[in-house]
Amino acid sequence: MTELRAPPADRTVEELLSFGVVNLDKPAGPSAHQVSAWARDAAGVDRAAHAGTLDPKVTGCLPILLGDATRLAPVFLEGAKEYVAVLELHGPAPGDLEAVAAEFEGEIYQKPPRKSAVARRLRTREIYDLDVLEVEERQALLRIRCESGTYIRKLCHDLGLAAGTGAHMGDLRRTATDPFDDRDLVSTADLTDALAFAEEGDEEPLRAAVAPAERALSHLPRLTVAVSAAEQIAEGAPVYAPGVVDADSDLDAVAQSDEAPLVACFTPDDAAVCLGRLVGDPDAERGEVVALERVLV
Repeated sequence: MTELRAPPADRTVEELLSFGVVNLDKPAGPSAHQVSAWARDAAGVDRAAHAGTLDPKVTGCLPILLGDATRLAPVFLEGAKEYVAVLELHGPAPGDLEAVAAEFEGEIYQKPPRKSAVARRLRTREIYDLDVLEVEERQALLRIRCESGTYIRKLCHDLGLAAGTGAHMGDLRRTATDPFDDRDLVSTADLTDALAFAEEGDEEPLRAAVAPAERALSHLPRLTVAVSAAEQIAEGAPVYAPGVVDADSDLDAVAQSDEAPLVACFTPDDAAVCLGRLVGDPDAERGEVVALERVLV
């Protein structure tokens, strides 16, 4: 029978590193892939993955998934992203720049750039907020909260056209990728020091730098399943209604969306069990409730 994970608070350092996440502050220079490879080697795990690509010059919030936590990568396709960007205008900033920026809030059309890793097909993305924080001569500081997969460089180009001056993106920093933000970022130096302290017997800095992987699921609707059900899920069984012991109170509202929402399932002691799509009523007496996408035990 498959052994379930220990509760997050009871895990050893080795267990934490094998199923953990670091809210890394990516420096300028290396690619996101290079940073995740560095974290993998530094932590001594067999694999690591980054949550959302950042170009080499871009800094900021880059969650790194360690070990088995790489199975959680799909959750970052669901959440929002937030950036602070410098808009380099090609002429004096117009007086109505804030009003122009406000026109970009909502659904916009974008075609990926030529160097993109995805097909260059016209698609829509949602801009939740686009705020002009500061304007100085031919530069404007923007705060952008948007749907995952939005190209900020293209957004800046289009904003410049709408402003009548032309523009391109200058410096860019990601300040959040749900459910992480820049309030508790860990630098590469911090992680290096924490790993060294742990080798000497001081685990506290490492436990502050590396969170249990369950943190990456904190923004998703949650179901709690019985231990017996978790053991069956570990063997590939779907989540059936009799195995559900609790569900988020707002799950009914989430279930009304057009697409089956991504949900996370946990044991009663808060260990992650699986990711899946909600396909049934958790309060029903029988039937499938969650179709599995990732087993996490």
